[in-house]
Amino acid sequence: MHLSPDLWVWVGALLTLFVFSFLFGDNPFYKFAEHLYVGVSVGYMIAIYYWNFFKPDLIEPLFGRGELILIVPLILGLCYLAIFIQKFSWVVRIPMGFVLGWGSGIAIPAVLQANVIKQIQGSLITSQTLAHWNTFVWSIVVLIGVITTVIYFFFSREQKGSLKVVANIGIIYIMIGFGASFGYTVMARISLLLGRLQFLLRDWLGVIH
Repeated sequence: MHLSPDLWVWVGALLTLFVFSFLFGDNPFYKFAEHLYVGVSVGYMIAIYYWNFFKPDLIEPLFGRGELILIVPLILGLCYLAIFIQKFSWVVRIPMGFVLGWGSGIAIPAVLQANVIKQIQGSLITSQTLAHWNTFVWSIVVLIGVITTVIYFFFSREQKGSLKVVANIGIIYIMIGFGASFGYTVMARISLLLGRLQFLLRDWLGVIH
């Protein structure tokens, strides 16, 4: 065992142990680490947004180059602060309505293109399908999954007879998708846990190399 002489390694190790202490129940050490993490994250993001967006995209063009059109987003941004004044809290609806309307207009075509049209194209068209039989088989499997899953969410007709059989196949595909997504999430969390354990045992305690 060779303890690290680096002060910041000790800080990171202690904060990691504070977070792990939540396994034994809520306690002041975990709350300290939690609040510290949130505070540092918010402070870091404020600095990032100021130097990367607020200053170069608003302050410099508006006050340095006189681009007066930027007064509009400045006013909309200041309207968000009205949420802290009860008498004028309704003003926050103006920028929120603008952002939701503008964001929906931008996002809907992009989402349709990426998540609907491209998915349909990927389900129907596969490169080199005829050259590789296994690619062709998997293309058929994916195509069946897409069709049966869509039919499962088709509620205009009662699902009975052959329609119910197809819908049940869609349920199988949905369960496989949920299972794969859950498994990926668990693997990601385990990967984070292993990273922290390696940090404690290698960088802090020097037990492993």
